[in-house]
Amino acid sequence: MSIALSVPQPARRRYRLRRRLGDVGSVVLAIVLLIWSLLPVYQMLLIALDPEEGEIEFSGNIWPSELSLDGFREVVMQEARYLEDFWQQFGNSVFIGLLTMVLTVLIASLASFAVSRMRLSKGSLLTNAALLTYAIPASFLIVPYYGIMHGYGLSNSLWAVIAAQVAFAIPFAILMLQLYATLIPFELDDAARVDGASPVQLYLRIYLPLMTPALAVVAVYALLLAWNDYLYQAVLLSPRNTTLAVTQGLLFTDADAPWNAMMASAIIYVLPPIALLFALRRYVVAGLTMADDNG
Repeated sequence: MSIALSVPQPARRRYRLRRRLGDVGSVVLAIVLLIWSLLPVYQMLLIALDPEEGEIEFSGNIWPSELSLDGFREVVMQEARYLEDFWQQFGNSVFIGLLTMVLTVLIASLASFAVSRMRLSKGSLLTNAALLTYAIPASFLIVPYYGIMHGYGLSNSLWAVIAAQVAFAIPFAILMLQLYATLIPFELDDAARVDGASPVQLYLRIYLPLMTPALAVVAVYALLLAWNDYLYQAVLLSPRNTTLAVTQGLLFTDADAPWNAMMASAIIYVLPPIALLFALRRYVVAGLTMADDNG
């Protein structure tokens, strides 16, 4: 025997009204957050397109009366002040970012494979202990790290910056890969071992292909960590061997800096991470979604 419960019409109307108000509020909030997030980028574009070396950013104009690509031309031709070695600085940034990304993915994947798939005793204790390094701010470690690099003869070397960024990225990368690895059933490993697969074959043919979404997330994280770093690049590298991120800091030491060219270089500087994120977007979304479902 079933009993049909009828909802009063006024209650239905109030429920529908609340839902519509909630939907409208969510859309408005999303638009506000989007505008707030993109406003600095839009302001940077305005300065880069300003023919008067960026004076427009103080006038409050929404769009410049005149547009100019002179700032981008000066950057590409290396004619702007502070950017005479733009392509070398950009190349140093790319080298640091890519090597940090590759080494982080390689080391973290090997470590997580050894701990989570080879079933090492107390392996998880060691990897979790590495997370304690995040309790110490990176800025506090710059002085001892500088001494270590000087002792190894790596002063003013891009490899010193790469080593620092890899060390900071690996603990989180291992944690991310370990959490994702729990989604892979051990029966696959056991079946491969029965067929005579070696640990190296397990790593290359089973572990890496199935971990692709998580590896993409780790790759993007490592690249952005190195790409957005300023402190270690400024301290460990000399002005002759610096990166574009450090050069951008010179804006605040010059009262008459070439703002349009510097902002044009900043726009060019953000293109590689955007390109990588766009290329790996499918894997990144899959990795974050599955990790969230697992959590």
